[in-house]
Amino acid sequence: MPALLSSFNRLFPLWAILVSALAFVQPVPFSGLQEWIVPLLAAVMFMMGLTLTGDDFRRVLLMPRPIFIGVALQFLIMPLVAFVLAGILQLSPQLTAGMVLVGSCAGGTASNVICFLARGDVALSISMTLVSTLLGVFVTPLLCTLYLATTVTVDTLGMLLDIVQVVLVPVLGGLLANRLLGKSVARLEFLLPTLSVLIILLIIAVIVALNAGRLAEVGPLVLIAVILHNSLGLTAGFYLSRLLGLNLQQSRTIAIEVGMQNSGLGVALALEYFSATAALPAALFSIWHNISGSLLATRWSSRSATIEAGLDNEQSKRLW
Repeated sequence: MPALLSSFNRLFPLWAILVSALAFVQPVPFSGLQEWIVPLLAAVMFMMGLTLTGDDFRRVLLMPRPIFIGVALQFLIMPLVAFVLAGILQLSPQLTAGMVLVGSCAGGTASNVICFLARGDVALSISMTLVSTLLGVFVTPLLCTLYLATTVTVDTLGMLLDIVQVVLVPVLGGLLANRLLGKSVARLEFLLPTLSVLIILLIIAVIVALNAGRLAEVGPLVLIAVILHNSLGLTAGFYLSRLLGLNLQQSRTIAIEVGMQNSGLGVALALEYFSATAALPAALFSIWHNISGSLLATRWSSRSATIEAGLDNEQSKRLW
């Protein structure tokens, strides 16, 4: 069973494309589920909390420098790139809000799986996701206010309180449940990634259904923006972390963490504070970043880690 579920999870990009196509052709069954998005996302965050232990927090204390570099790059690069791309492509204020919002979110849990497949530093990946998720409670609303206040109204305090409810409380609840019911949780842990995948697929379907009427008009342009956003995040995360002296494995990890956002949270916040149109970039991002992440993981995992460890900086740059 675990092997079968693992194979299912690795095909997430395919399922996301198929589900999106279904929701586009038959939007009615999904569009009525909009109110379920926030509870579903909270469930994913709770499951993330179930996978955390005291060791994850200890890792933060043991290797603070790469975590600090990675999280700083994530919150500096992604919202800025989103804002610049939206201006260059002349996106509407609502689509710009959606781009900046997903760029201001913390790293997504899917990045941990991609990091493992890419032979990255999984401990660093988990630690970065944890730290960016906790910091994102405060940083995400502030970044949205910084970049969007002149074009759309941003309820900074309301967004902060919502993130506390949707992210922080479920994560801490999952952590507490893991501490109290560790043995029971361990027996079910193999199911958590698949449940998360199924929930994210449903969220994607709902967003596509809500935007079915506009996808033909704005979809291609938004998709270009999302692909560029993700690609620039991956590239900048890799090369800037290398320039700051991190090793190849750490830089791969940071590239993945920077380029892969918690797009589910972006969807939920866009619907709450902007519009269904603003949620479209996050929905497309959820599909694309898993495709690009999977392709990158395949490329990187094909190279021998022992050979790579002996390469100098110039040689390792060519391994991108």
